[in-house]
Amino acid sequence: MPSTFETVAQAVAEVGWNAADRGFVFQDLEGNETEYLFPDIARETSVRAAALQAHGLRKGDRVGLIVIEPEDFVLTFLAALRAGIVPVPLYPPMSFASLDAYVDRNERILTQAGASLLVASERLLTVLWSLADRVPTLKQVVAAPTLRTCDAAPTWEPIVPADLAFLQYTSGSTADPKGVMVTHASLVANARGIIDEALQMVPGNGDKAISWLPLYHDMGLIGFVIAPILHSIPTVFIPTLRFIKRPSVWLDTIHRHRGTVTFAPNFAFALATKRVRDEDLTNWDLSCLAMVGCGAEPIQPATVRAFTDLFSTRCKMPTNAVTPAYGMAEATLAMSIKRRPDTWEGLVVDAESFQADGTVRDAIDGQLTAEHVACGAAFSGHEIRVLGADGQWLPDGREGELCFKGPSVTLGYFQNPQATAEAYRPDGFLRTGDLGYVRDGQVVVTGRIKDLIIVNGRNLHPQALEWCVAELDGVRRGNVVAFSVPGEAGEEVVVVAETRANDQEAVVEAIRSKIRKELSVSVIDVVCLPAGSLPKTSSGKLQRRKTRQDYLEGKLGAGGNRLAGAQAGRLALAKHMARGVWARAKAATLGT
Repeated sequence: MPSTFETVAQAVAEVGWNAADRGFVFQDLEGNETEYLFPDIARETSVRAAALQAHGLRKGDRVGLIVIEPEDFVLTFLAALRAGIVPVPLYPPMSFASLDAYVDRNERILTQAGASLLVASERLLTVLWSLADRVPTLKQVVAAPTLRTCDAAPTWEPIVPADLAFLQYTSGSTADPKGVMVTHASLVANARGIIDEALQMVPGNGDKAISWLPLYHDMGLIGFVIAPILHSIPTVFIPTLRFIKRPSVWLDTIHRHRGTVTFAPNFAFALATKRVRDEDLTNWDLSCLAMVGCGAEPIQPATVRAFTDLFSTRCKMPTNAVTPAYGMAEATLAMSIKRRPDTWEGLVVDAESFQADGTVRDAIDGQLTAEHVACGAAFSGHEIRVLGADGQWLPDGREGELCFKGPSVTLGYFQNPQATAEAYRPDGFLRTGDLGYVRDGQVVVTGRIKDLIIVNGRNLHPQALEWCVAELDGVRRGNVVAFSVPGEAGEEVVVVAETRANDQEAVVEAIRSKIRKELSVSVIDVVCLPAGSLPKTSSGKLQRRKTRQDYLEGKLGAGGNRLAGAQAGRLALAKHMARGVWARAKAATLGT
């Protein structure tokens, strides 16, 4: 039965009326679990909403969230939405070595958002207080646990579908982060498409969601917090750090809780397949799984095929469980998802024709081929069309820029009319910047426009080169970047890979040879780097353009040795802690 809630605020307050026996389960880093039934969530968010208001926040004010613990993050985030306060989720620092850049980026975001309060994990408080002196609007930094108690009663302002719910800042490497304005209306529309139409989850019918995804990004936040609470779907949250340290906890939690739906990026499928122990394969029963969504980064057919083969054969996972999906923050979250009963498709096409002009033709024996993954159809009331370079709409089976229209499209970028005008067309279509095509109603994503490599008139997607060498001995799977650079006679191809092997010359030659043999492309340069050297976003995606820029500037692998990096990290930590102590003392003196 479709959700009848018109806003997330209404859902948080009222979902327990009809689903008092269901709710959210939060794991800690040791695997201990705490359950909040939906009526508990209504009570807890009421207290935290009052606590936020006690700090002076009112409807429309922005509050930054840098909270590691899923329990505190989710309850504080939902409390803000109930009160009409606009949360700005931000990721916690990944390492002390990059602390300066981390603080600089959050300064830009909080300043651009005009945040007046920052809620943070207690362990981060001293470092993050340094932002109070750098963000003009920021009045105070408070520990998330202090919001758990408040003697005052909250004041509930009217919340309507058109109201701004939260700001989702994009995770790219640009100097000026853009805050996507997500409304209650777009959240409700997108959640209905995800839960009711694609995943076909039925409240109270045994469906349960399992997630380890970061909560400060759209797939984890909207897909596993907002959509479930709008549809009263019980959900189990695994701390992201716990999954990173031990990937098996993901499938083990699914097995123990009889989870039916989960999502992850492509790299997690490869990680789960590679790291699984034989005893786990013997013990796990994954017959409960109905949908294992794959999205947030390019989907490699070989990876999802290996995952399907292993876990369906050994753990009884249904063969149609793997669910390719496509989406982006500007569309709220999802734009297309494979429907629950269907089986995912690998589309094998004639590579020569596709590379020549983007025309999709079925492959013929003996031809060079490329394989793409179909990501399902657009939701009802939504539309995906393909735009040509000349600004005209293209027919089915022709590659161009994917454009999306419908009630899930967000309002634009917060206080950034220029960027909004560039991405949001007057006719209501969102320009995604992604290349792809539509075939038989199925959306196929092939790459990013700005990453396209053109060599001798051939259009090459960097993923094709990256996946080609991913399985070579000595290459760290999922840690390969390909791009083009200007050459004497046109564009030339460069490959940068993180490697394990001692014999770097052999790896370089293997990469050149494999690409030459499989794709008939010559590589002008191959750069081998140690593990952890490639630039990545906060969500773990490889930053292809940043890698290219570092290559052209001669900065790749120039981060210094491990000891120097550790020493720099300690110095940065000490500096920001000192600034934090000073800012905190100053705030106390001024009585803020």
